[in-house]
Amino acid sequence: MDEVAAAIADPVRREILLMLRDGPLSAGQIADRFVISRPAVSRHLRVLREAGLVRDTADGRRRVYTLVTAPLDELAGWLGRLMRPSGWQHRLDALETEVYRTRRERQTAAGRHPSQKETA
Repeated sequence: MDEVAAAIADPVRREILLMLRDGPLSAGQIADRFVISRPAVSRHLRVLREAGLVRDTADGRRRVYTLVTAPLDELAGWLGRLMRPSGWQHRLDALETEVYRTRRERQTAAGRHPSQKETA
C-alpha cells in the first residue's frame, strides 16, 4: 500500500493513470501530452510499473502501457475506513436514537401525540 500511495503522490503520475483509464497508450503518446522531457515521463512510468499500477507490453519497438487498478483496492479500503465514523460515533448515534425513541414512547403513554410539544 505504501508503494502505491507514494506512486500516486505525484501529479504527473496521477495524470498518467487518468489518461490510461480510457485505454492503453504507448509511451510516446503519453509523453506527447506533457511538457516535461521523455526521459522524465519514462521515469514516471517506471515508478507506476514498479508499484503495479501499469503493465507494459512490447508492440514492435513501442512500449504500450495499460492501467492496472487492483493495487488501488487496499489503499481505497484504508481510505474508506479513515472516512467512516469511529466506533464511538456509532455508539453515540445509537444512544441518540434510543433517547428519542424513549421520549416518543413516554409521550405516547402520557396521551400526547409525539408531534405535540410539551408546555411547562
